[in-house]
Amino acid sequence: TGHWWMQRVTAVALAVLGIWFVLLLASLRPAGYEATRMIFTDPVTAALTIAFVWSLYYHGYLGLQVVIEDYVHHRPTEVTLMILVRFAAFLAALVTTIAVLKLVFAG
Repeated sequence: TGHWWMQRVTAVALAVLGIWFVLLLASLRPAGYEATRMIFTDPVTAALTIAFVWSLYYHGYLGLQVVIEDYVHHRPTEVTLMILVRFAAFLAALVTTIAVLKLVFAG
């Protein structure tokens, strides 16, 4: 049940943060690089962006885990895919977090 609950919690987080992020991106459309960077230097904006990214990748990982468990019947392939998906999700979230932090702390 923990897996099921985490999928639901991340789905709700993504619904709320996704709307916020789309509105943020829409407001940045006419802005240039410097204006965009200044918006992301706000700690709340940076924190919400990082929360959105980690929720997105974790939710995707949970969904792919279910697909792999349900449809891959060769145990070594299943384990290999699970490791690759977990690593890819973590790496993507880490790289995105570093990019946001670079915007925040770039002087």
